[in-house]
Amino acid sequence: MLIRNTTLAGIISVLLCSTPAWSQGSNESLRTVPSIAVPATVTLGGTVVPIKDVTFSAQIPGRVKSIAGEEGEFFEEGAELIAINDDDLLAKRRAAWANLANAEAALRNAGVQYSREVISPYGGEQNDAMGGLGSMMKSFTNPMQGMMGSGSTPGYDRYAQRYQYGTQVEQARSQLAAARASIEEIDSKLRDAKSVAPFKGVITKKLVEVGDTVQPGMPMLKFADMSQLQIEVEVPARLMPGVTKGMVVQARLDVGDVQIPARVVQIFPIADPDRHTVTVKLELPQGAPGGAGMYAEVMINDVNAKVRELPVVPKEALVWRGSLPGIYVMNAKNKRELRLVRTGDDVGADGVAILSGLKAGEQIFVKGAEANKQSSSWN
Repeated sequence: MLIRNTTLAGIISVLLCSTPAWSQGSNESLRTVPSIAVPATVTLGGTVVPIKDVTFSAQIPGRVKSIAGEEGEFFEEGAELIAINDDDLLAKRRAAWANLANAEAALRNAGVQYSREVISPYGGEQNDAMGGLGSMMKSFTNPMQGMMGSGSTPGYDRYAQRYQYGTQVEQARSQLAAARASIEEIDSKLRDAKSVAPFKGVITKKLVEVGDTVQPGMPMLKFADMSQLQIEVEVPARLMPGVTKGMVVQARLDVGDVQIPARVVQIFPIADPDRHTVTVKLELPQGAPGGAGMYAEVMINDVNAKVRELPVVPKEALVWRGSLPGIYVMNAKNKRELRLVRTGDDVGADGVAILSGLKAGEQIFVKGAEANKQSSSWN
């Protein structure tokens, strides 16, 4: 009986739970091959990547002083991973603190001079130089000079001196701010001399060794969070209509040819202008075998291609002759015949699509689990 346009659960039920129409033995049954509408898929190669990774580059020139560990070693968030020698920066910092002390002293001195000029009635410096007699003489000479038109305008000299000392106060404040900024700059460079772990993870690659001289921008260390793995794949733009965030597709890992579901978690917003592909990331389940950098394949539906009707058989029906799969079929003479087939993608957990060598509606022999272990000795 030919089964068409049925659901996957129904097909698996027919394949695995139906009562056999003919039995040669306790471990073998004769079943009719159903068909299923299988959308066309395209297999794309990708790479397993960690969920987060970072490359530490040198921010200052210098010599590598220490590296926390080797590739594969785990570190907690905040752990120091690599450090550059900072002796010259520490010396500059001490000099900057000395400049800060000088600037503070200059500001205090300028403040005192300005206060004296404001408090003294006839100008601090000149009054101090002449003593008390200067105050008495100025009280007579300044008015007379103003009446006779000689000398400065009354009060102008005092204003000029006060302005001069006020300027000295402002300059001292600016020097103090510059000294503090210099210390902050050096402190920032001291922080850049050390690279700390931004998250929990492992060292994936060391690009320098202790004693190497580095320049700003030079990569030194790669660090990654391996607690969650993803597959990064370049999807042609024509296939993107069949890819949506959150959808689950089948992926095959290059570790024992394991097939595992993967969920789309990120789709990049623009396509590569040279290759006309879109980067897509798929999340693997926790505990998935393999590691970062390994090869993986992802099956993406091609919405532009026609849906095909393919026969589906249980995996127990496959008989392997070396690397070639075959199936025992009831031929037109009602005899058992071994026929080589070409298999396609898995259908559910226990079924497999047949691309060629078998048609829907034909009858096949399916062996039980025990008998299937001895399938290589069939005649």
